[in-house]
Amino acid sequence: MSLESVRAFLADKAPDIEIVELEMDSTTMAMSSAWGVKPAQVAKTLSVRAGERNLLLVTCGDSRLDNRKAKSALGGRVKMLSAEEAQALTGHPPGGVCPFGLATPLPVYFDVALKAFHEVVPAAGSTRAAMRIDPVRMAALVDAQWVDVCQ
Repeated sequence: MSLESVRAFLADKAPDIEIVELEMDSTTMAMSSAWGVKPAQVAKTLSVRAGERNLLLVTCGDSRLDNRKAKSALGGRVKMLSAEEAQALTGHPPGGVCPFGLATPLPVYFDVALKAFHEVVPAAGSTRAAMRIDPVRMAALVDAQWVDVCQ
């Protein structure tokens, strides 16, 4: 169902973006290799709680959160949601989480490091689906805010 919700979102908002179904799971290293991009170009979507708010944070595939920066930018201490919580909120399985076609509307933030790339590869609602997209366009499609939260 999750892949279908991403397809529906893109059909409505960005019909030119193609989702590609993969033969392997979409881990950062597998995606990097399969798509011929740097690990940093794999746009990973983290499901987190910042203070009392649940939100999505899209970062470079090889980035690590800087707790001090994240707390300041997101308004509270940041904690990863459990796989079960993330799937219930997003409708996407772990490894397939992206900011498109969400089961629950959530605020979305993009780390500024993604702007270093003309193209990134996020998952597409499944552990075996992804797409190529400009990160600035991706952020605009989900009305995301840009923040500096990674090391």
